[in-house]
Amino acid sequence: MIGYISDNLLLPILDFFYGLVPSYGLAIVALTVVIRLALFPLSAGSIRSARRMRIAQPVMQKRQAEIKARFASNPQKQQEELGKLMKEFGSPLAGCLPLLVQMPILFALFATLRGSPFADVPYTINLKVLPTEQIAAVEPKPFNSASHSIFVTETDHVPVIASLPGGTKIGTGESVQIQLQTKNGEAFRKVLSDVENGQSFLPNWSVTKGESIVSVSDDGTISALTPGDATVEGKIPGLAARSGFLFIKALGQIGFYTEGAINWDIAILVGAFGLSLFISQLLSGMGMPANPQQATANKITPVMITGMFLFFPLPAGVLLYMVIANIFQALQTFLLTRETLPDNLQAILDDQMKQAQTPATATAGGGSQAGRLPFEPKGGNK
Repeated sequence: MIGYISDNLLLPILDFFYGLVPSYGLAIVALTVVIRLALFPLSAGSIRSARRMRIAQPVMQKRQAEIKARFASNPQKQQEELGKLMKEFGSPLAGCLPLLVQMPILFALFATLRGSPFADVPYTINLKVLPTEQIAAVEPKPFNSASHSIFVTETDHVPVIASLPGGTKIGTGESVQIQLQTKNGEAFRKVLSDVENGQSFLPNWSVTKGESIVSVSDDGTISALTPGDATVEGKIPGLAARSGFLFIKALGQIGFYTEGAINWDIAILVGAFGLSLFISQLLSGMGMPANPQQATANKITPVMITGMFLFFPLPAGVLLYMVIANIFQALQTFLLTRETLPDNLQAILDDQMKQAQTPATATAGGGSQAGRLPFEPKGGNK
């Protein structure tokens, strides 16, 4: 499903925006905004549900405990009353459904930005080399990799798969060639022959595991040397992987620290991601009573997630998408937190705000009492 959404929805939108403004960086920004606008109703439902549950949860927990205690001997009545409670305030799971519905599109968008033209596309093939006497008993099972859309020009892309007609099990001393072809069976080399500078999109083959077991030539021919397991990988260069945008040196660049140098463009993107996430979380609590535990989580979570992307790096194009998406999410959260609440939830929120202000008022009013010694008379006469 993810590949279908990417090929038939996201890439055509990307082509459209690139046709308007020939910049892949701007195309990423435009694609992100369009998808976020399309998903606005779904994400708005999740934000509204989370806001309402945050207000209603203390009351719901108290009411649930009372219902379970009162109808402990009558499970049917207990379920009936709990159902009424859910109808009154809504189900805590109501915000999960919109998230689940939009997940395939978001995953497809993420996968699109990690592939061609924004990054080099890898084709990984796991091989098993068997002794000559054993391979004769093995029934050949053709191998086909997942399909990837490869951009060969700024507006033309073709779905390409890697295949081994005889399968991934080969005998010692045998040689087999990996075939790159379209879904229609046309050789990728044939496609590139009609493209200007098409040779630059030929894959770079290498052995990533088991160099003593197999070798691979530039044209993808695998030679089996000794029995064992091996992995061969071919990378097709991404058309825009090395093109920049604003302060970004290359949209396909991966890693905060590479070859002994800090990539400051990646550092800025990661920092902007963390900051936008932090702001979005602060906005989600706007107009709510203070919650020390939530405040601590709002500080720690952005730091942890941001740090994760330093150790599990992503291409610059993906980070650009994540920053734009977070900014959009923050704006959406700000707008939705200003919406009028239902009367029952507004009454609960008003009561919670009064309770949050009461301790501070009591402390301020009791300052003179706190300064008196325990044995000092109240009237002040000695």
